[in-house]
Amino acid sequence: MKNSGQSVSRQFARYVSQNIAGMLGVSCYIIVDTFFISLAAGTDGITVLNLALPVFSVIFALGAMIGTGSATRFAILRAQGDRRAEEYFANAVLWSLILGAFFQAAGALIPDRIIALMGGDEGIVSLGVPYNRIFLLFAPFFMLNHVVSAFVRNDNAPALAMVGTVTGSLCNILFDYLFMFPLGMGLAGAALATAASPVISILICATHFGRKGNTIRFVRRRPSLRLLAQSAQLGVPALIGELSSGVTTTVFNFLILGLAGNVGVAAYGVVANFAIIATAIFNGISQGAQPLVSTQYGRGDREAAGRLLKLGIKTALGAALLICAVVYAFTDPLVELFNSEHSAEMSRYAYTGMRLYFPGFFFVGVNVAGSGFLSATERPKAAFTVSILRGVAAIIVCSLVLSHFFGFTGIWLSFGAAEALTSIVTVRALMGGGKKDSLA
Repeated sequence: MKNSGQSVSRQFARYVSQNIAGMLGVSCYIIVDTFFISLAAGTDGITVLNLALPVFSVIFALGAMIGTGSATRFAILRAQGDRRAEEYFANAVLWSLILGAFFQAAGALIPDRIIALMGGDEGIVSLGVPYNRIFLLFAPFFMLNHVVSAFVRNDNAPALAMVGTVTGSLCNILFDYLFMFPLGMGLAGAALATAASPVISILICATHFGRKGNTIRFVRRRPSLRLLAQSAQLGVPALIGELSSGVTTTVFNFLILGLAGNVGVAAYGVVANFAIIATAIFNGISQGAQPLVSTQYGRGDREAAGRLLKLGIKTALGAALLICAVVYAFTDPLVELFNSEHSAEMSRYAYTGMRLYFPGFFFVGVNVAGSGFLSATERPKAAFTVSILRGVAAIIVCSLVLSHFFGFTGIWLSFGAAEALTSIVTVRALMGGGKKDSLA
C-alpha cells in the first residue's frame, strides 16, 4: 500500500464503502426476519425472538471479539514482518469451534430451559424450542463467520468479505419466505434460514484462501489461551458493541413499560429498527478502516494512520448528517411502516422519539470511529473504557436520571446524552496524553 495521502484516501473509500454495504445487508435481513416472524407467528413469535436475542447476542459478541481481535493482531504483525501473524487465524478458528460447542450442547440438551430462564411462559417455551435449538446448534458457524470475514477483509479482500456477507443475508431473506410459508415450517424455518446465512458467507469468503494474493495460513497447532487473550484485548470494542444493544433494549423496555406501557415499548421498537440500520453504517466505517489503520500502525507510519482517523471521523459525521436529514424529512412515513394498527398514540410517541433519538448519532460517529482506531493501534485499555462507557455505563445512568426528571422524553434524550459524555472521553483518549501511540 502506498503511503501518499491520495492512496490512503482511495483505500479508505474502497474498504469502508464495501464494509458498509455488508453491514447494511445484515441489518436489513434482521428487520425482514422480524417482519416474517410476525406474519407467521404473530406476537408470540416476536416474544420468542426477543427472549432468545440475549443468548444470540453473546454468540455474535464472542465471534466478533475473536474474529476482529485476531485479525487485527494478524494485520499488525504481518506489517511488521513477524511470522507469528500466521498463528492467529488457526487459533481463532479453533477457539470458535471450542466455544461454539458449549452453545451446541445447550441447544441439544436444554433449549427449553434457556427460554424459560429468560422469562418465557409454558406456551412461549413450547413455541420457541425448535427455533432456539436450531440456532444454538449452528453457533460455531455464526462465530466462524466473524473470524473468516475479518481475516479476509484484513488480507486486502474487503470486496469478497462484502459479497459473502450480503449474499448470506439475501439468502436468509429468501429462505425465510420459502421455509416459513410455502413449506410451512414456522419458527423452525426461520431458524434454518438464519443458520444458512453464515454457512453461505463462509463458503464464499473461503474462496480467498485459494487465490494468489492470499497470505493467510492455517498453522496446525494446539489452541492457545495466550493468543486468545492477546486477540481478545483488541476485540473488546467489537464484543461490547454486540452486547450493548441488548443492554440498551433491556433498560429502555423496563423504563418505558413503567411510563407508557406496551404502546410505548412498541414506539421504541419502531425507533430501534431504524437505529439498527444507522448503527450498521457506523460499524461499517469503523470495521472497514481497521485493516488499513492496523497495517499503517504496524509499519510505523503514524502520519498515514492519523489521516485514516480523520477520514473516519469526517465520514461518520457526514453519515450522521445524512441520516438525520432523512429521519427529519420522512419521520411520518417511516413511523407508519411499522404502525399497521394505525395507533395515534404509538405514532405520537415514535414521532417524538425519532426526532430526539437520532441526533445522538453525531456523537456515535466519533465514538465508534475512535474506539475502533484505539483498538486497531494496540490501545486496548482506552478502547475498553470508551466501549464500556457508551455501551453500558453511560446509557444506564443517563436513562435512569433523565427519565426521572423528564419522563418518556428523558429516555429518548438519554441516548444522545450518553454518547455525548462518551465522546469527551474518546477525544481525550485519541489525544493520547503523551502516550507513544497517540497521534496528537
